[in-house]
Amino acid sequence: MTTALFDAAPAADPALSPRIDAAIDRALAEKRIVGTVVLAAQDGRLVYRRAAGLADREAGRPVREDSVFLYASLTKPIVTAAALRLVEEGRIARADPVTKFLPDFRPKLADGTEPVITIHHLLTHTAGLIYGFAEPADGPYHRAGVSDGLDAPGRSFAENLRRIASAPLAVAPGSAWAYSLALDVLGAALEQAAGESLAELVRSRVTGPLGLQDTGFFPPDRSRLASAYADAVPEPLRMGDSYVIPAPQPFAGLSFAPDRIFDPASYPSGGAGMAGTAGDFLVFLEALRQGGAPILRPETVQAMATGQIPGLAMPESPGTTFGYGFALVTDPAAAGVPMTAGTWRWGGVYGHSWFVDPARRLSVVGLTNTAFEGMNGRFVADLRAAIYVGLE
Repeated sequence: MTTALFDAAPAADPALSPRIDAAIDRALAEKRIVGTVVLAAQDGRLVYRRAAGLADREAGRPVREDSVFLYASLTKPIVTAAALRLVEEGRIARADPVTKFLPDFRPKLADGTEPVITIHHLLTHTAGLIYGFAEPADGPYHRAGVSDGLDAPGRSFAENLRRIASAPLAVAPGSAWAYSLALDVLGAALEQAAGESLAELVRSRVTGPLGLQDTGFFPPDRSRLASAYADAVPEPLRMGDSYVIPAPQPFAGLSFAPDRIFDPASYPSGGAGMAGTAGDFLVFLEALRQGGAPILRPETVQAMATGQIPGLAMPESPGTTFGYGFALVTDPAAAGVPMTAGTWRWGGVYGHSWFVDPARRLSVVGLTNTAFEGMNGRFVADLRAAIYVGLE
Protein backbone atom coordinates (compact mmCIF):
# COMPACT_ATOMS: atom_id res chain seq x y z
CA MET A 1 0.00 0.00 0.00
CA THR A 2 1.39 3.42 -0.93
CA THR A 3 0.09 6.92 -1.49
CA ALA A 4 -0.74 5.81 -5.02
CA LEU A 5 -3.71 4.02 -3.50
CA PHE A 6 -5.16 7.29 -2.20
CA ASP A 7 -7.71 8.83 -4.50
CA ALA A 8 -6.12 12.02 -5.81
CA ALA A 9 -8.55 14.90 -5.62
CA PRO A 10 -8.41 18.69 -5.77
CA ALA A 11 -8.01 20.35 -2.39
CA ALA A 12 -11.27 21.57 -0.91
CA ASP A 13 -9.71 25.03 -0.85
CA PRO A 14 -8.13 25.88 -4.24
CA ALA A 15 -5.60 28.06 -2.42
CA LEU A 16 -4.29 25.17 -0.30
CA SER A 17 -1.51 24.13 -2.68
CA PRO A 18 -0.15 27.64 -3.27
CA ARG A 19 -0.09 28.32 0.49
CA ILE A 20 1.78 25.11 1.33
CA ASP A 21 4.04 25.61 -1.68
CA ALA A 22 4.89 29.07 -0.38
CA ALA A 23 5.83 27.72 3.06
CA ILE A 24 8.09 25.10 1.47
CA ASP A 25 9.63 27.54 -1.00
CA ARG A 26 10.37 30.05 1.76
CA ALA A 27 12.11 27.47 3.95
CA LEU A 28 14.23 26.28 1.01
CA ALA A 29 15.06 29.81 -0.18
CA GLU A 30 16.12 30.83 3.33
CA LYS A 31 18.18 27.64 3.59
CA ARG A 32 16.43 26.50 6.76
CA ILE A 33 15.83 23.02 5.29
CA VAL A 34 17.64 21.07 2.58
CA GLY A 35 14.79 18.89 1.31
CA THR A 36 11.27 17.81 2.17
CA VAL A 37 8.27 15.67 1.29
CA VAL A 38 4.88 16.97 2.44
CA LEU A 39 1.68 14.97 2.08
CA ALA A 40 -1.85 15.75 3.28
CA ALA A 41 -4.96 13.58 3.16
CA GLN A 42 -8.51 14.55 4.03
CA ASP A 43 -11.42 12.13 4.13
CA GLY A 44 -8.98 9.48 2.93
CA ARG A 45 -8.19 11.42 -0.24
CA LEU A 46 -4.77 12.83 -1.00
CA VAL A 47 -5.25 16.61 -1.25
CA TYR A 48 -1.62 17.71 -1.32
CA ARG A 49 1.67 16.11 -2.31
CA ARG A 50 5.06 17.60 -3.01
CA ALA A 51 8.71 16.62 -2.92
CA ALA A 52 11.12 19.57 -2.99
CA GLY A 53 14.74 20.41 -2.38
CA LEU A 54 17.67 18.04 -2.20
CA ALA A 55 18.05 14.60 -0.64
CA ASP A 56 21.83 14.97 -0.99
CA ARG A 57 22.94 18.56 -1.45
CA GLU A 58 26.57 17.75 -2.16
CA ALA A 59 25.68 15.23 -4.87
CA GLY A 60 22.87 17.39 -6.26
CA ARG A 61 20.39 14.52 -5.78
CA PRO A 62 16.81 15.83 -5.52
CA VAL A 63 14.21 14.69 -3.05
CA ARG A 64 11.57 12.45 -4.60
CA GLU A 65 8.31 11.33 -3.10
CA ASP A 66 9.82 7.86 -2.62
CA SER A 67 12.91 9.20 -0.84
CA VAL A 68 13.64 7.32 2.37
CA PHE A 69 14.23 9.29 5.56
CA LEU A 70 15.67 8.27 8.90
CA TYR A 71 12.45 8.28 10.93
CA ALA A 72 13.87 8.92 14.42
CA SER A 73 10.81 9.18 16.70
CA LEU A 74 8.34 8.39 13.94
CA THR A 75 9.44 4.91 14.96
CA LYS A 76 7.62 5.23 18.29
CA PRO A 77 3.97 5.07 17.16
CA ILE A 78 4.79 2.17 14.83
CA VAL A 79 6.43 0.15 17.61
CA THR A 80 3.60 1.16 19.94
CA ALA A 81 1.10 -0.25 17.44
CA ALA A 82 3.07 -3.51 17.31
CA ALA A 83 3.05 -3.69 21.11
CA LEU A 84 -0.69 -3.12 21.29
CA ARG A 85 -1.20 -5.81 18.68
CA LEU A 86 0.57 -8.21 21.05
CA VAL A 87 -1.80 -7.04 23.78
CA GLU A 88 -4.73 -7.93 21.51
CA GLU A 89 -3.16 -11.35 20.92
CA GLY A 90 -2.82 -11.93 24.66
CA ARG A 91 0.97 -12.23 24.51
CA ILE A 92 1.50 -9.26 26.82
CA ALA A 93 -0.65 -7.14 29.11
CA ARG A 94 -0.19 -3.47 29.80
CA ALA A 95 -0.02 -4.23 33.53
CA ASP A 96 2.76 -6.81 33.10
CA PRO A 97 6.02 -6.00 34.89
CA VAL A 98 8.89 -5.53 32.49
CA THR A 99 10.89 -8.12 34.44
CA LYS A 100 8.46 -10.77 33.16
CA PHE A 101 10.22 -10.41 29.81
CA LEU A 102 13.54 -8.83 30.80
CA PRO A 103 14.38 -10.40 34.19
CA ASP A 104 17.74 -8.63 34.41
CA PHE A 105 16.38 -5.15 33.72
CA ARG A 106 16.07 -3.80 37.28
CA PRO A 107 16.96 -0.11 37.51
CA LYS A 108 16.68 1.35 40.99
CA LEU A 109 15.68 4.67 42.49
CA ALA A 110 18.35 6.91 43.97
CA ASP A 111 17.62 5.48 47.44
CA GLY A 112 18.41 1.97 46.22
CA THR A 113 14.87 0.64 46.16
CA GLU A 114 13.71 -1.31 43.11
CA PRO A 115 10.24 -0.27 41.90
CA VAL A 116 8.03 -2.20 39.50
CA ILE A 117 8.07 -0.89 35.94
CA THR A 118 5.17 -2.03 33.78
CA ILE A 119 4.56 -2.20 30.04
CA HIS A 120 2.09 0.69 30.50
CA HIS A 121 4.83 2.79 32.06
CA LEU A 122 7.04 2.17 29.03
CA LEU A 123 4.25 2.95 26.56
CA THR A 124 3.51 6.27 28.27
CA HIS A 125 7.03 7.48 29.18
CA THR A 126 6.22 7.27 32.87
CA ALA A 127 8.76 4.56 33.76
CA GLY A 128 11.21 6.93 35.46
CA LEU A 129 13.63 6.66 32.53
CA ILE A 130 14.97 9.64 30.57
CA TYR A 131 17.00 10.45 27.49
CA GLY A 132 20.66 11.33 27.88
CA PHE A 133 20.20 14.57 25.96
CA ALA A 134 17.81 15.73 28.70
CA GLU A 135 20.45 15.62 31.44
CA PRO A 136 23.68 17.53 32.12
CA ALA A 137 26.81 16.32 30.38
CA ASP A 138 28.02 14.74 33.64
CA GLY A 139 24.66 13.06 34.38
CA PRO A 140 24.20 9.37 35.17
CA TYR A 141 23.31 8.32 31.62
CA HIS A 142 26.44 9.97 30.29
CA ARG A 143 28.60 8.46 32.99
CA ALA A 144 27.15 5.05 32.07
CA GLY A 145 27.62 5.69 28.33
CA VAL A 146 23.93 5.12 27.50
CA SER A 147 22.97 5.52 23.83
CA ASP A 148 19.79 7.41 22.98
CA GLY A 149 19.25 5.03 20.05
CA LEU A 150 20.62 7.46 17.47
CA ASP A 151 24.32 6.80 17.91
CA ALA A 152 26.77 4.07 19.06
CA PRO A 153 26.69 1.90 15.91
CA GLY A 154 27.16 -1.79 16.65
CA ARG A 155 25.84 -1.71 20.20
CA SER A 156 23.60 -4.63 21.21
CA PHE A 157 20.28 -4.56 23.02
CA ALA A 158 21.83 -6.33 26.00
CA GLU A 159 24.65 -3.82 26.35
CA ASN A 160 22.47 -0.71 26.19
CA LEU A 161 19.91 -2.22 28.57
CA ARG A 162 22.72 -3.00 31.01
CA ARG A 163 23.90 0.59 30.86
CA ILE A 164 20.37 2.01 31.30
CA ALA A 165 19.69 -0.25 34.29
CA SER A 166 22.97 0.80 35.92
CA ALA A 167 21.80 4.42 36.15
CA PRO A 168 19.29 5.47 38.81
CA LEU A 169 15.71 6.16 37.79
CA ALA A 170 14.91 9.86 37.61
CA VAL A 171 11.59 9.45 39.46
CA ALA A 172 9.35 6.67 40.73
CA PRO A 173 7.46 4.93 37.91
CA GLY A 174 4.03 6.42 37.38
CA SER A 175 4.83 9.67 39.21
CA ALA A 176 5.83 11.87 36.27
CA TRP A 177 6.00 12.03 32.49
CA ALA A 178 9.49 12.24 30.99
CA TYR A 179 10.40 11.64 27.35
CA SER A 180 12.74 8.69 27.44
CA LEU A 181 14.34 5.52 26.18
CA ALA A 182 11.24 3.63 27.29
CA LEU A 183 10.40 2.50 23.75
CA ASP A 184 13.88 1.05 23.35
CA VAL A 185 13.34 -1.00 26.50
CA LEU A 186 9.86 -1.92 25.25
CA GLY A 187 11.33 -3.16 21.97
CA ALA A 188 13.59 -5.57 23.84
CA ALA A 189 10.64 -6.79 25.93
CA LEU A 190 8.53 -7.33 22.80
CA GLU A 191 11.24 -9.49 21.27
CA GLN A 192 11.12 -11.78 24.30
CA ALA A 193 7.31 -11.84 24.39
CA ALA A 194 6.93 -12.64 20.69
CA GLY A 195 9.99 -14.86 20.26
CA GLU A 196 11.11 -12.91 17.19
CA SER A 197 13.22 -9.87 16.44
CA LEU A 198 11.67 -6.43 16.73
CA ALA A 199 12.18 -5.96 12.98
CA GLU A 200 10.26 -9.18 12.24
CA LEU A 201 7.58 -8.32 14.78
CA VAL A 202 6.95 -4.88 13.28
CA ARG A 203 6.93 -6.33 9.77
CA SER A 204 4.45 -9.09 10.63
CA ARG A 205 2.09 -6.95 12.71
CA VAL A 206 2.24 -3.48 11.16
CA THR A 207 4.21 -2.75 8.00
CA GLY A 208 3.46 -6.04 6.28
CA PRO A 209 -0.33 -5.94 6.65
CA LEU A 210 -0.30 -2.29 5.51
CA GLY A 211 1.95 -3.02 2.53
CA LEU A 212 4.63 -0.58 3.67
CA GLN A 213 7.51 -1.99 1.65
CA ASP A 214 9.83 0.98 2.24
CA THR A 215 9.61 1.15 6.03
CA GLY A 216 11.67 -0.84 8.49
CA PHE A 217 14.82 -1.06 10.58
CA PHE A 218 16.93 -1.55 7.44
CA PRO A 219 16.53 0.90 4.50
CA PRO A 220 15.43 -0.92 1.32
CA ASP A 221 17.72 1.09 -0.95
CA ARG A 222 20.64 3.17 0.29
CA SER A 223 20.60 5.24 -2.90
CA ARG A 224 17.16 6.56 -1.93
CA LEU A 225 18.12 7.55 1.62
CA ALA A 226 18.10 11.28 2.29
CA SER A 227 21.35 12.54 3.81
CA ALA A 228 21.10 14.07 7.28
CA TYR A 229 21.76 17.76 7.96
CA ALA A 230 21.73 19.98 11.04
CA ASP A 231 20.65 23.58 11.53
CA ALA A 232 23.39 26.11 10.82
CA VAL A 233 23.98 29.53 9.25
CA PRO A 234 24.28 30.33 6.38
CA GLU A 235 23.00 26.83 5.50
CA PRO A 236 22.51 23.47 7.24
CA LEU A 237 25.60 21.35 7.87
CA ARG A 238 25.89 17.77 6.65
CA MET A 239 26.14 15.46 9.65
CA GLY A 240 28.62 12.95 8.23
CA ASP A 241 29.44 9.76 10.12
CA SER A 242 28.79 11.41 13.49
CA TYR A 243 27.51 14.74 14.67
CA VAL A 244 26.57 16.39 17.95
CA ILE A 245 23.96 19.13 18.03
CA PRO A 246 24.90 21.26 21.05
CA ALA A 247 22.39 22.10 23.75
CA PRO A 248 22.24 25.06 26.16
CA GLN A 249 24.33 24.62 29.28
CA PRO A 250 24.29 22.57 31.42
CA PHE A 251 22.64 20.02 29.13
CA ALA A 252 24.55 17.67 26.88
CA GLY A 253 24.17 17.77 23.14
CA LEU A 254 22.30 15.22 21.06
CA SER A 255 24.56 12.70 19.32
CA PHE A 256 23.80 11.34 15.86
CA ALA A 257 25.37 8.58 13.77
CA PRO A 258 23.26 8.53 10.58
CA ASP A 259 24.92 5.35 9.24
CA ARG A 260 24.05 3.43 12.44
CA ILE A 261 21.09 1.90 10.62
CA PHE A 262 23.44 0.12 8.17
CA ASP A 263 25.35 -1.70 10.92
CA PRO A 264 23.58 -5.04 11.41
CA ALA A 265 25.01 -5.27 14.93
CA SER A 266 23.16 -2.12 16.04
CA TYR A 267 20.15 -2.94 18.19
CA PRO A 268 16.79 -2.00 16.63
CA SER A 269 15.87 1.11 18.60
CA GLY A 270 12.15 1.06 19.29
CA GLY A 271 12.26 4.80 19.85
CA ALA A 272 14.37 5.97 16.93
CA GLY A 273 15.69 3.16 14.73
CA MET A 274 13.44 2.95 11.68
CA ALA A 275 13.54 4.57 8.25
CA GLY A 276 10.84 4.97 5.63
CA THR A 277 8.98 7.23 3.25
CA ALA A 278 6.45 9.97 3.86
CA GLY A 279 3.87 7.97 1.90
CA ASP A 280 4.28 4.89 4.05
CA PHE A 281 3.88 6.90 7.21
CA LEU A 282 0.76 8.60 5.88
CA VAL A 283 -0.76 5.19 5.11
CA PHE A 284 -0.01 4.12 8.70
CA LEU A 285 -1.63 7.25 10.16
CA GLU A 286 -4.68 6.93 7.93
CA ALA A 287 -5.12 3.29 8.95
CA LEU A 288 -5.26 4.40 12.59
CA ARG A 289 -7.52 7.38 11.87
CA GLN A 290 -9.98 5.17 10.05
CA GLY A 291 -10.25 2.65 12.89
CA GLY A 292 -7.08 0.56 12.84
CA ALA A 293 -7.80 -2.16 10.25
CA PRO A 294 -5.96 -4.31 9.33
CA ILE A 295 -3.51 -3.89 12.20
CA LEU A 296 -5.52 -2.95 15.30
CA ARG A 297 -9.06 -3.07 16.64
CA PRO A 298 -11.01 0.21 16.89
CA GLU A 299 -11.04 0.06 20.68
CA THR A 300 -7.25 -0.20 20.70
CA VAL A 301 -6.91 2.88 18.50
CA GLN A 302 -9.33 4.65 20.82
CA ALA A 303 -7.00 3.85 23.73
CA MET A 304 -4.07 5.28 21.78
CA ALA A 305 -6.03 8.49 21.23
CA THR A 306 -7.11 8.78 24.88
CA GLY A 307 -5.01 10.47 27.55
CA GLN A 308 -3.12 7.78 29.47
CA ILE A 309 -1.31 9.99 32.01
CA PRO A 310 -4.12 11.46 34.13
CA GLY A 311 -2.90 14.04 36.60
CA LEU A 312 0.56 14.26 35.03
CA ALA A 313 1.85 17.20 33.01
CA MET A 314 4.06 17.14 29.94
CA PRO A 315 6.82 19.63 30.77
CA GLU A 316 7.16 22.43 28.20
CA SER A 317 4.01 21.18 26.41
CA PRO A 318 1.02 23.10 27.79
CA GLY A 319 -2.39 22.13 26.48
CA THR A 320 -1.13 18.64 25.72
CA THR A 321 -1.32 15.15 27.19
CA PHE A 322 -0.03 11.74 26.11
CA GLY A 323 -1.87 8.67 24.87
CA TYR A 324 -0.10 5.62 23.50
CA GLY A 325 2.49 6.47 20.85
CA PHE A 326 1.86 10.19 20.51
CA ALA A 327 0.77 13.41 22.20
CA LEU A 328 -2.80 14.67 22.19
CA VAL A 329 -3.83 18.32 21.97
CA THR A 330 -6.29 19.04 24.79
CA ASP A 331 -6.31 22.85 24.64
CA PRO A 332 -5.24 24.30 21.27
CA ALA A 333 -4.98 27.85 22.63
CA ALA A 334 -2.71 26.80 25.48
CA ALA A 335 -0.70 24.62 23.10
CA GLY A 336 -0.38 27.51 20.64
CA VAL A 337 -1.54 25.45 17.65
CA PRO A 338 -4.39 25.84 15.14
CA MET A 339 -5.45 22.19 15.39
CA THR A 340 -8.72 20.93 16.86
CA ALA A 341 -8.78 19.55 20.40
CA GLY A 342 -8.14 15.82 20.19
CA THR A 343 -5.48 16.13 17.46
CA TRP A 344 -2.67 13.56 17.61
CA ARG A 345 0.84 14.75 16.90
CA TRP A 346 4.54 14.04 17.26
CA GLY A 347 7.73 14.37 15.27
CA GLY A 348 11.22 13.07 14.66
CA VAL A 349 14.51 14.65 15.63
CA TYR A 350 16.07 14.17 12.17
CA GLY A 351 13.60 16.82 11.02
CA HIS A 352 10.01 15.55 10.85
CA SER A 353 6.54 16.54 12.01
CA TRP A 354 3.13 14.98 11.60
CA PHE A 355 -0.41 15.32 12.94
CA VAL A 356 -3.83 13.74 12.63
CA ASP A 357 -6.86 15.93 13.29
CA PRO A 358 -9.70 13.41 13.63
CA ALA A 359 -12.39 16.08 13.80
CA ARG A 360 -11.20 17.45 10.46
CA ARG A 361 -10.56 13.92 9.09
CA LEU A 362 -7.13 15.26 8.22
CA SER A 363 -3.67 13.63 8.27
CA VAL A 364 -0.49 15.54 7.44
CA VAL A 365 3.11 14.30 7.17
CA GLY A 366 6.04 16.66 6.71
CA LEU A 367 9.44 14.95 6.47
CA THR A 368 12.68 16.88 6.02
CA ASN A 369 16.34 15.96 6.28
CA THR A 370 17.18 18.92 8.53
CA ALA A 371 17.36 18.76 12.32
CA PHE A 372 15.79 20.48 14.19
CA GLU A 373 14.08 22.92 11.79
CA GLY A 374 11.88 20.23 10.27
CA MET A 375 10.74 19.04 13.69
CA ASN A 376 9.98 22.20 15.64
CA GLY A 377 11.21 25.19 13.63
CA ARG A 378 9.45 27.91 11.72
CA PHE A 379 8.83 25.51 8.83
CA VAL A 380 6.51 23.43 11.01
CA ALA A 381 4.53 26.45 12.15
CA ASP A 382 4.31 27.81 8.61
CA LEU A 383 3.10 24.47 7.29
CA ARG A 384 0.36 24.20 9.92
CA ALA A 385 -0.75 27.78 9.30
CA ALA A 386 -0.91 27.23 5.54
CA ILE A 387 -3.18 24.23 6.03
CA TYR A 388 -5.52 25.62 8.65
CA VAL A 389 -6.10 29.02 7.08
CA GLY A 390 -8.14 27.23 4.44
CA LEU A 391 -10.06 25.16 6.95
CA GLU A 392 -11.47 27.99 9.01
